[in-house]
Amino acid sequence: MIRLDDTDPPPSQTRVVVAMSGGVDSSVVAALYAQAGYDVVGVTLQLYDHGEAMHHRPGACCAGQDIYDARTVAEKLGIPHYVLDYESRFRHAVIERFADAYAAGETPIPCVDCNRTVKFRDLLETARDLGADILATGHYVASRAMESGRRGLFRPLDESRDQSYFLYATTQAQIDMLRFPLGETTKPEVRALAESFGLKVADKPDSQDICFVPNGHYTAIVEKLRPEAAEPGEIVHLDGRVLGRHAGVMRFTIGQRKGLGIAAAEPLYVVGINAAQRRVVVGPRSALGVSAIRIDEVNWLGEESLEDAAARERELYVKVRSARAPVPGHLAPAEGGGVEVRLHGIEEGVAPGQACVFYADGEAGTRMLGGGVIRRSAAPFTALTPNVEMMARSA
Repeated sequence: MIRLDDTDPPPSQTRVVVAMSGGVDSSVVAALYAQAGYDVVGVTLQLYDHGEAMHHRPGACCAGQDIYDARTVAEKLGIPHYVLDYESRFRHAVIERFADAYAAGETPIPCVDCNRTVKFRDLLETARDLGADILATGHYVASRAMESGRRGLFRPLDESRDQSYFLYATTQAQIDMLRFPLGETTKPEVRALAESFGLKVADKPDSQDICFVPNGHYTAIVEKLRPEAAEPGEIVHLDGRVLGRHAGVMRFTIGQRKGLGIAAAEPLYVVGINAAQRRVVVGPRSALGVSAIRIDEVNWLGEESLEDAAARERELYVKVRSARAPVPGHLAPAEGGGVEVRLHGIEEGVAPGQACVFYADGEAGTRMLGGGVIRRSAAPFTALTPNVEMMARSA
């Protein structure tokens, strides 16, 4: 059975705003707090209006059907429910940055930008305006009080559903007000609870697509907002050979093998993207390995300062893709300022624009310590001409 945080004030004295997406997870969170006697207010964000996306399309969040489902659950629970129009701020903070990243040859994570801005900055402010003591969501991440008096975020009980990677940019002030009750449970248990509460969303499929991409075709949105990302260019081998042409850098990501549109005697992978020259650099799988990662826009949640942690080369674990397990590494000062992550092994397909997320080494429950945006990586390229090496590392 899911337990709510017993360090919070008594239910009768606590107002909880629940971010209700219309899915089973956030619906169960609202039901748990309502059943426990908290003063619960449901809030659903209207983030976009894409016509087709607003007509019962499975696999998307925050669309018309989802708003209807959230409202229906709120009525079932007898709690007030508000729909907030965040379309303008979502476009600026998430969709525009998404297009900018692809135009720059990067691979963005719009869910990180959404959590960092619209959900845990703007929605938290709205929750405070509503008199909330707590903002609760259905993310699969654990939130626990620590001996220091601060709260920490930890990988969930069900690590196969771990969403901590997408929450690395959450600040300490935000964490102190946020609650994630599903971090100590599993999806089958959540669906069973939804059934027991009589919620019609108990069997609703999970969201799969990027919410603002109606048919999974993100290139249409990028080309509309940033036409230069669709300009053709060359596909170049690491050895300098021009192997073919492409229809826009937005169609490629580091580590990509399929869909290159070229014929070769050996398997080739995207190892670099130079958006300024409209060049996509390909090479063998061995060229994908990296041992050091330069990051920026760092959010650090450790007790010591980020600079001190880097100076003493603090050891930790890092994730460079959401679906990968954390691997060992350490922080270090970067040449020219800032910090970088030095891996204790080799990682493949480390793409600029993705996140490098930190986890504590050996701490019970695997605490998440923040992270940053990947900007550049040090790869063991050999026998390259200076120009080709620069192209491969340019992102």
